[in-house]
Amino acid sequence: MKLKIKNALISVSDKENIISLLKSFKKYKIKIISSGGTYRSIKKLGYKCTELSKYTGFKEMLDGRVKTLHPKIYAGILHDRQNRTHKNEMSKNKFPAIDLIVVNFYPFQKVVMGNKNPKNIVENIDIGGPTMVRAAAKNFRNVAIITNKNDYSNLIRELEQNKGKTSLNFREIMSSKAFGLTAYYDAMIANWFNKKLNIQFPERKTIFGRKLKKLRYGENPHQESSIYVSDYNDRQLGFLQLNGKELSHNNYNDIFASLEVLETLKNKAGTVIIKHANPCGVSENKNPIDSLKNAYACDPVSAFGAVIACNFKISKKISLEISKNFVEVILAKGFDKESLKILKKKKNLRIIDISNYKFKNSFSVKNFDNSFLIQDKDKIIFNKSKLKCVTKLKPNNKELAEIRFAFNISKYVKSNAIVISNNFSTIGIGAGQPSRLDSCNIAIQKAKKYSPKKIKNSVAASDAFFPFADGVKTLIEAGVKLIIQPGGSIRDQEVIDEANKAKVKMIFTGVRHFNH
Repeated sequence: MKLKIKNALISVSDKENIISLLKSFKKYKIKIISSGGTYRSIKKLGYKCTELSKYTGFKEMLDGRVKTLHPKIYAGILHDRQNRTHKNEMSKNKFPAIDLIVVNFYPFQKVVMGNKNPKNIVENIDIGGPTMVRAAAKNFRNVAIITNKNDYSNLIRELEQNKGKTSLNFREIMSSKAFGLTAYYDAMIANWFNKKLNIQFPERKTIFGRKLKKLRYGENPHQESSIYVSDYNDRQLGFLQLNGKELSHNNYNDIFASLEVLETLKNKAGTVIIKHANPCGVSENKNPIDSLKNAYACDPVSAFGAVIACNFKISKKISLEISKNFVEVILAKGFDKESLKILKKKKNLRIIDISNYKFKNSFSVKNFDNSFLIQDKDKIIFNKSKLKCVTKLKPNNKELAEIRFAFNISKYVKSNAIVISNNFSTIGIGAGQPSRLDSCNIAIQKAKKYSPKKIKNSVAASDAFFPFADGVKTLIEAGVKLIIQPGGSIRDQEVIDEANKAKVKMIFTGVRHFNH
């Protein structure tokens, strides 16, 4: 069903590209109603326009808070053109139909980003705009609604193809977009209030997001995927790609995993190597090049085609080291000119500058079918004052620093997780096994294969308690001399006895770090 547009109401805070609409409206003799800054802009551009207050006969009030909220406007939008009673009421009140609404809202998200004054932020919550948009979107059978300036060209094309009319299909698509916008806008506002009031788990939770881009495919080629930004600054993710192919679904997944780990490495130069969202090498060192080499040495085979994240600037020397291996993505806090020349020789290598990246959300979300789980992020490692040495031998201060490193990395390894480290570098990681003993065996196998000399006197961290003594016994036989774990098993004493028997030190944290 195609409908002729005779009257259009325009109310936009962003005036960009409005002239393209005005030219089209003039061509198809569409009358324009507007107010405030939009009215002045239209008049300044030399086009005819009826001021809203003259159209309704009601002067806007309360500093502009009430201007479009008038029966003549909403009757014009909401009445059913095929309903005889509606037509009679409209005729009786001498209310013309309004066939097109062009609206964008007060820039609430822009104000939130640049203003910390709650009064100013609340003042920029749009009321009239979303109300008009919802009215027009509901009555899409009779009214066209445009809420995005990127759709101006689509509207103009629609008018040209249909000689000043719009099709039902076009109006319904625009309606869908409009309801998406009002939901998004209200979700941003609700989340702002929740954050302001420190309400972490509200009764109703709406997660807002704006599509940044459609990806080539999802985890596998037969799956579709897009990436969305859930932030008031919804145009970018906070990092800058300098080179390489477009990022894939799996690239993003590994990037986010690497950034989570990297955020916790703050004392020295830190390197994180991620494969399939699991760390396969992590190191901290005073010297950045040694940090990179040590992280890579943990499991060089798994590091093939991995994502590497560094909390330091990449130099020529470091870039030459990176170039020795196949890497999908390299993230760092800056790249000097020489390093970029070297790295860009690999055209497909994604080079990403994370100098300005900042963590903003304090919760994580997991979706399943028609439900989702929300939890706050696992931010602690352990409370040093509550550490409990359960063996006869006690760790020294250097060993305490080492166990902190290892236990921290275990947080980011899929459970069941075992991390073996030496001198603040992982040398063996066992991830994601249903059996903790299997994870121990995998971590030992990796360490013996790539760092056989370092496994002696190494540290082992377990993300959860050992249910039996077998895992601890296996680690001890491999050369581990210090074990950190949460404790809490009914067989804890058996595990402690095994450690004492082998003259191995063991620490209980009382803190578990499952990561599923």
